[in-house]
Amino acid sequence: MVNLLAAYADRPDPRSVAVVGNQPLPPDPQRAKAIDACDLVIRVNGFVVDEPGQEIVGRRTHVVVFNRAIRATKHVFQDYRKRLYLLVEPGRMHWEPEDLPGWWPADLGAVPVPNREVVLPLSDALGLPTRTEPTWSTTGTLAAWIARTSFPTAQLVLTGFSFIDNPDQTSWEHAAGDSCIVGPEHQIAAEGRLLDSWTKTGDTTLLR
Repeated sequence: MVNLLAAYADRPDPRSVAVVGNQPLPPDPQRAKAIDACDLVIRVNGFVVDEPGQEIVGRRTHVVVFNRAIRATKHVFQDYRKRLYLLVEPGRMHWEPEDLPGWWPADLGAVPVPNREVVLPLSDALGLPTRTEPTWSTTGTLAAWIARTSFPTAQLVLTGFSFIDNPDQTSWEHAAGDSCIVGPEHQIAAEGRLLDSWTKTGDTTLLR
C-alpha cells in the first residue's frame, strides 16, 4: 500500500503528509496553506474542501479514506479519477457485508485497507480487542495511522480531530454540517492519547 500511496503523492518519497479530519474549524489561512503545501493530502469520509474565498482546510486531495457509512458530500467524488480511495472495513471481521454501496460510481475502484496488516496493529497500539470484540478506531485515526506508518520519516500534519481536545464527547459535529453520536465501537479517548503522543515527537504537528 505504501507504493500505491506514493504513486498519488506529488513526489515518490513524500516529505510531508496531511491528514484532515472532519471537525468543523474556523477560518485560518495559515492552516489551509500548510495542508495544501504537503506532498500528500489525505481526507476522510464525507469531507469538505475550501470553496472559493475560503481558507479553512485547503483544497487539495490525493487520497480518500472512507467507510461504508460515509455521508458523501459534493466534494467526495470530485475529480475521483485522480484520487486513491481506500475502503476501511474492520467490521468485516464481525458482521459487515462485502458489497460496495449501490451508489458507488461504477467506474471507480476502491482498495480495501488490510485488516491484518493495518487495522489490527492500530488496535493493538490502542489496546482494543478488535479480534474478539466489535471495537476499532475511527476512520480518521486509521487514516493518520496509515500516514504515519507508511511514511515514518515524513512530517505529519494533523487537523480536524476533535477528540484530541475533547475525549469525553458522546456526539460530534462534522464540517459538512451534520452530526452523529460517537459509535459504540470507538474508544476515542485512547485515540486522542495516541495522536497527542505523536505531537511530542517533533515530526507531527497538530493544527487546531
